[in-house]
Amino acid sequence: MQPRPGPQRKPPPAGWRRHWPWLAVAAVSLALLLALLREPLGERLWPQARIDRLLAEGDRALAEGRLDQADGQGARQKYEAAQALDSDRGEARTGLARVGQAALVHARAAIEGGRLDEARRWVALAGELQLPRAQVDAVAGRLRQAELAGVDLGALRGQAQAALAAGDAEVALPLFAQWLAIAPDDTAALEGREDALSLLLERVPQALHEGDLAAAARWLELARRADPGHMELPDLRAAYAQALAGQVRQAERALRRGRLEDAADRYLRLRELAPEEAAVTEGVQRTALALAARARQRAADFRFDAAEDALAQARQLAPTAGEVAEAARDLERARAAEARLHAPAMPARTSATALRRELEGFEQAVQRGDWIEPPGTSAYDRLRAAQALAPQDPAVRAAAARMQAAAASCVEQELRDNRLRTAQGCHDAWQALAPSDPGLAVARQRLAQRWLAVGEERLRAGELGVAVRALAAARALDPAAAGLEDFAVRLERARSGAP
Repeated sequence: MQPRPGPQRKPPPAGWRRHWPWLAVAAVSLALLLALLREPLGERLWPQARIDRLLAEGDRALAEGRLDQADGQGARQKYEAAQALDSDRGEARTGLARVGQAALVHARAAIEGGRLDEARRWVALAGELQLPRAQVDAVAGRLRQAELAGVDLGALRGQAQAALAAGDAEVALPLFAQWLAIAPDDTAALEGREDALSLLLERVPQALHEGDLAAAARWLELARRADPGHMELPDLRAAYAQALAGQVRQAERALRRGRLEDAADRYLRLRELAPEEAAVTEGVQRTALALAARARQRAADFRFDAAEDALAQARQLAPTAGEVAEAARDLERARAAEARLHAPAMPARTSATALRRELEGFEQAVQRGDWIEPPGTSAYDRLRAAQALAPQDPAVRAAAARMQAAAASCVEQELRDNRLRTAQGCHDAWQALAPSDPGLAVARQRLAQRWLAVGEERLRAGELGVAVRALAAARALDPAAAGLEDFAVRLERARSGAP
């Protein structure tokens, strides 16, 4: 009798054998991910774990004497973070009170050691942590006594009163403030400070009338530090704000009228007074862009001193602006082009070769439509180089006449096709080649009006950035163009949000 064969185990499916290495890798990756995310995931699911960790870190920082740190690793910061997560847990409040008590201990030690600046910081910290007022006041009183002991109060009184008698309120006020820090209820000090403030503030209206906003701002800030609640401050600060707005309008008017140097000077002074004022910041940027455009125009005409002046002012206003950097590069390219014009005389054969090369470059630039830019390879610069080599050569003279006619025709054609940027380039080439051509003034006026029309259209569409650039183009062409001032006012009103 043959033994019955036992049950046979089925081999694993072929698909399992084929995929098990990838499944093993996935399992290991999942395990690693869970290990890495264990703490953050646990804190999300169980926030009490995070609170406990913050409390423990706060206890450790307190034990190590790290009471308050700007990097967030101080005991105060740890307890406040725990309190923010759960305001009902008393451990965080208790921890903050312990920090305050430790700050008072440090303050007493600093007073005993004569380190009064350090003591002031510890007393301030204790006050911020809302310890019982009596405890903080007691240590603050000891600090004032120490300050008084280290100061000749009689001499300080004499200096403050002498400065006031001499009419020097800017010197007197800090002396009275020091006096009051030691003796806050001293009637003589309080009255002296009030007299000094009155003397200081009575100068502000005259300074505003004379346009000396820097002095007015300095005096108002000094008065605010001495007595933030002084009754005269609100009206004087309102008068200062009106005077500042008036100077902003004057700077804007100078910019609209193309007086760029005046506008730059005004905006530089305004930026020192009100660096956060939106109208000042925008005016600074627009003036810088206008100066950069002027620098590029002067460079294209090889007027390098004028280009350098405009570029220097643009850099003062907006040293990192891309347009200013591009103007600087154009200036360097123009210098290189000008150097080629004044290269030493070369042999006749070489000169003929160079002349042919320049005329070929001229033809290629004309075909590309590069009438005046980029400097060095534009049709204008190629023609200038050819003229320097052989000004009476028939081919050169023919090229000059051709370019002048072509540039004038280009302006007309591009205006008809409403391609204003190309028309602008053709106009600039025409102006550089024949600045006294009678037809140029008419073309300039027409082009300016077209830019104003584009600006008007963009203003109505709410595209204020495009409208600003169109205004700048029109102003560069014809500062006295009809309607320019009205459009500039309406554009500025739209940009400031005024009705």
